[in-house]
Amino acid sequence: MIQLEKISYKLEAFEGPLDLLLHLINKHKLNINDIPIFTLVEQYLDYVRQMQEDDMEVASEFLEMAARLVYIKSVSLLPVHEEAEQLKMELVGELLEYKECQAIAKELSEHADGFELYSRPQQDFEPDKTYRRLHPVSDILKAYISAVGKGKRKLPPPVEAFTKIVAHKIVSVSSRINAVMHRLFERKKDKFVSFFMNAESKSELVATFLAILELAKTKRVKLVGDADDMEIELTEGGDTE
Repeated sequence: MIQLEKISYKLEAFEGPLDLLLHLINKHKLNINDIPIFTLVEQYLDYVRQMQEDDMEVASEFLEMAARLVYIKSVSLLPVHEEAEQLKMELVGELLEYKECQAIAKELSEHADGFELYSRPQQDFEPDKTYRRLHPVSDILKAYISAVGKGKRKLPPPVEAFTKIVAHKIVSVSSRINAVMHRLFERKKDKFVSFFMNAESKSELVATFLAILELAKTKRVKLVGDADDMEIELTEGGDTE
């Protein structure tokens, strides 16, 4: 492992954590594409600790990068460290991009040396807030309807919205048991599907199904056949129970 000397730089010398990392990489001639993450972490943390010892205010971005480097170092110690390699590649990509931005900024700065910049004193003025755009009447109508609709969505729903729910008839299983038995007393047996054909609601369908299950469980009726040919037949003792 490469041994790096203890650093003693001030925060003002760096614009951010990436700037500091590039400084460490360049100073010790490290390969930016294959960073020795363990060594770099120690050097970076030494810098942060030195700032804290000097009672300097440590920017949050420096602390975030410190936590990021420590995490990469931690996952690198695992037997399977694909995540560490991925995180390391992301850091290398950010460093290369930052380095390229630095080079472009330096080149622009060199080209701007021959220019003089002028500015005039700040002037106060009253902004004109008059709305001058013209819109078709149809667009204005749509905007109005949309605004009214948003306002109505905040109001409680009208009573009429609950009418169907409150007035919904709940069919009891016992009433459907009586209906099934009444039909079987007359016909002795009937198609299974026929008991559901005239149902007026989901409640009646469910109640009818549960009624047939209850009658079959108590052996008052029996189911004969299968699929569409299934029939419900009254048992011998079913009419007397």
